[in-house]
Amino acid sequence: MSGTGPGAEQVAAPWRQTEITLTGVRDYANPYTNVDVWAEFTHESGTVLRRPAFWDGGRVWKVRFASPETEGRWSWRSGSSVADEGLSGQGGALVVRPAADDGNAFHRHGFWRMSPGGRSLVHADGTPALLVGDTAWALPWRATEEQVTQYAADRRAKGFNAALLMSVQPDTDARGPRDRTADEGFDVGFEDLSTGHVNVLNPAYFRYLDRLIGILHEHGIVPVLQPLFHGFGWKGLRVAGPVVPPQEYARYCRYLVARYGAAPAVYLVGADGEGSEPGIAAGGAEVGRWDGYGQPCGIHYRPHSDNRAHQSEAWLHFQWCQTGHMGGHVQERVADMWRNTPAKAVANGEPTYENTGRPGRAAGWWQGHEAWSNLCAGGTMGVVYGAASLWQWRLHAAEPGHEEFFLAQDAGWREALAFEGSRHVGLVARILDGLPLTDMRPDWRSALAPRGLSVPGVLYLCYAEEGGPLFVTDPANVPLPYRVVDPRTGETVREGVRATAGEPVPDEGGAPRVYICHDPSRSRGGTSRPRT
Repeated sequence: MSGTGPGAEQVAAPWRQTEITLTGVRDYANPYTNVDVWAEFTHESGTVLRRPAFWDGGRVWKVRFASPETEGRWSWRSGSSVADEGLSGQGGALVVRPAADDGNAFHRHGFWRMSPGGRSLVHADGTPALLVGDTAWALPWRATEEQVTQYAADRRAKGFNAALLMSVQPDTDARGPRDRTADEGFDVGFEDLSTGHVNVLNPAYFRYLDRLIGILHEHGIVPVLQPLFHGFGWKGLRVAGPVVPPQEYARYCRYLVARYGAAPAVYLVGADGEGSEPGIAAGGAEVGRWDGYGQPCGIHYRPHSDNRAHQSEAWLHFQWCQTGHMGGHVQERVADMWRNTPAKAVANGEPTYENTGRPGRAAGWWQGHEAWSNLCAGGTMGVVYGAASLWQWRLHAAEPGHEEFFLAQDAGWREALAFEGSRHVGLVARILDGLPLTDMRPDWRSALAPRGLSVPGVLYLCYAEEGGPLFVTDPANVPLPYRVVDPRTGETVREGVRATAGEPVPDEGGAPRVYICHDPSRSRGGTSRPRT
């Protein structure tokens, strides 16, 4: 990330974050709550993009910007809600030039946004994408830079590209030392959160979080930013989400957009609640108002919800269910959400955590079966995984103070990082990489199969837990070229081209299989051969 102050002309690359520093000329009683600052960027083509600024301590505000244009000149000018010549009326320019390909998909293709049909993710240039997320909820206030580097390297190697994060510790009654390395310790984002408010922001906390999120970005992992949890938080104590006043919740959502929204991000404005809590609508509207990049914004529900709050709102892009933590496969939750209108992307945002409560619960291939079943039931935004003891960022296997039901026996976060199920879920990304997944939809008609998705005539994707020949029932929708993949290993066990449209896809059966019928010559995008 490069940075500068007003007046200077700066050189930037497309989709890379640039930082501008503004310095006020006077002091304010509470800069976070009392002063709004923003900057408007105008490209020589006429494109205008407005970015909010964030207070970073003292008299300092910062604006972060990434160019969605591949080249050309941007001019910018700042504004503020107070008469302060250091914050309002400042300006400068950025010249954008193409950069060498560094292998980063978000630099090459742009940030994620929703597909034309609203059912899946695409990059800004239309390249198909699939979220493969992990629930590292407590990472922001518990983890160190060294730990996050270890975590991110493991998850990237397995195929994950997103991490669900509670942006601050949400339990109002949680107590412990302000020390990330101490038992029951945690860092603090808002000094007044314990009173049910978020008005006294701690800039040092967010500077450290900048570094942690930067490590995730370096490993190709997108932060899924949750402002304030609404249900079972870190320790199951009272949480701030339902009680923080809507205007405070919205202000914090804007702060997250300002601080983290000029890099890849997903906004999860509600989590583990009903979706009707007062702050969610206000927060979602604020994200929609200030996020000029159209990055995904949605809600994640508790297990006993109907998963459709704010369905018609323009700021809401996705709905994520939660199927509970008892080790049951409940794909009908995802299928039910798919039918809600207007259409939004759906996923199971929280299946059972691996080894939660007792050894073996939801362990190993259970997680792979869960992921493929949710995907094919209509969860086409992506799949999500969780490991007990990792989501709490339990420092070690004997750390006290956590709810026993949600812990993995004899495991801290490091041991949980190695649970087998994470490998199976990460392989979903590897197996589907490069395929034209955009707006694929559940398909029960094209083949005699339990779970299928299709982009008619372009791609047919099927998961069968017992394998066996795939009998085609609607030949027009199933391309002739095929691959049969073992989803437990990612190995292609058979591939070829069927001689006729009605010929089955061959497989001897007896083991989980993923069938991929794809004709690259008929694709709408994403023509590279998936990695296995």
